[in-house]
Amino acid sequence: MSDYDYDLFVIGAGSGGTRASRVSAAYGAKVAVAEEYRVGGTCVIRGCVPKKLLVYGAHFAEDLKDARRFGWDVPDCSFDWSVLRDNVLADVDRLNGLYTHGLENNGVDILLERATVTGPHEVTLASGRVVTAKVILIATGAHPHVPEFEGSEHGITSNEVFHLPTLPKRILIAGGGYIANEFAGIFNEFGSHVTLVNRTDVILRGYDHSVRDRLLQISITKGIDFRFHSEFRRIEKLESGAFRVELSKYEPIEVDCVLFATGRVPNTRGLGLAEVGVELDAQGAIKVDADNRSTIDSIYAVGDVTNRIQLTPIAIREGQAFADTLFGGNPRQVDYHCVPSAVFSHPPIGAVGMTESEARNKLGSVKVYMSDFRAMKNVLADRNERSLYKMVCDGVTGKVVGLHMIGPDAPEILQAAAVAVKAGLTKQAFDDTVALHPSMAEELVLLK
Repeated sequence: MSDYDYDLFVIGAGSGGTRASRVSAAYGAKVAVAEEYRVGGTCVIRGCVPKKLLVYGAHFAEDLKDARRFGWDVPDCSFDWSVLRDNVLADVDRLNGLYTHGLENNGVDILLERATVTGPHEVTLASGRVVTAKVILIATGAHPHVPEFEGSEHGITSNEVFHLPTLPKRILIAGGGYIANEFAGIFNEFGSHVTLVNRTDVILRGYDHSVRDRLLQISITKGIDFRFHSEFRRIEKLESGAFRVELSKYEPIEVDCVLFATGRVPNTRGLGLAEVGVELDAQGAIKVDADNRSTIDSIYAVGDVTNRIQLTPIAIREGQAFADTLFGGNPRQVDYHCVPSAVFSHPPIGAVGMTESEARNKLGSVKVYMSDFRAMKNVLADRNERSLYKMVCDGVTGKVVGLHMIGPDAPEILQAAAVAVKAGLTKQAFDDTVALHPSMAEELVLLK
């Protein structure tokens, strides 16, 4: 009989924590997971899933207008934020139930309360109950960063944006990353006037300069305002309920909502980790080795709380590798090379591998192939919006080391193409593949 209450105690029932819990229990481990909010985590409850549903909703703004060019007698349509909001939240409830049932069906004990680490093998719950476990897994994710300045408490984050009581007529979004640009596109399509404020003049840092410049150009054309090289001075709430925002280098502006999308911080504060000897980095992330083990042998961590790559599929793979290694007798490590990513902006971006700049710095000899075109649908719709596909290749071997795309359905196309990049195929392999015509994806095998 075990000397511990559980073989595995997981703190956090997000994507990584639920995968690790469910698979470990399926291997025969006695598992408990503590979650202080809702089962499903950021992605399912207040992140990529509800956001993608808003993206779908936002696409109808252009689709309804374009339909007239295709012969459909579409009347002027109005948008009801409350209908979409409530339907999205109802789907979140459905997914929360599915994740909960998935854990229960595998025999995982779900404890809906906060847990802190009080020893290498000990966890204390908010109720005061002390639980012991042979292994503890931290999968608490991350939370939105809110900058500190006078009046910053008047802003909201991506956690609250899905619950807005009304659609803001004017919204200011702080940040230049994927969350900022995604919500800028969403609210712009819904009819809000969007102003995006960023400390630099670079959006989507880490993405290839060609696709991010194209998104900036298209976003400006769509009516999104950008205030670059600017920082917040003050937010004042007015009697009207609106907010007066004072920025450096610009005149104050009045908006109905301020949304902070300025990065995410690992959720380690108050968990008792440092007190038991778990080493954290300067951002508060848990330092782990390739097997997800912290500086304490019995304590592991997966997902955003480690701040390696903050993506849901990465957290899931880390949770799977953890369970396989510790309880499945199949040691595995996650390969972080060539991880695809997407920005669900308007239009969306898909990317995998090295940017052109990274490739030139690392490889020296590089060949770049590009296609700059209008999607067939946009041509007939009389929408002057151009897509851009870019392939970065090793100049000596011809191996494709990066693919970067912006245009309709770019993430859907990129996912399949990412397999080829991950497999180390060459430009010649793309050239040898017959084009699927007429499609946007065929541009990948016609690049010059």
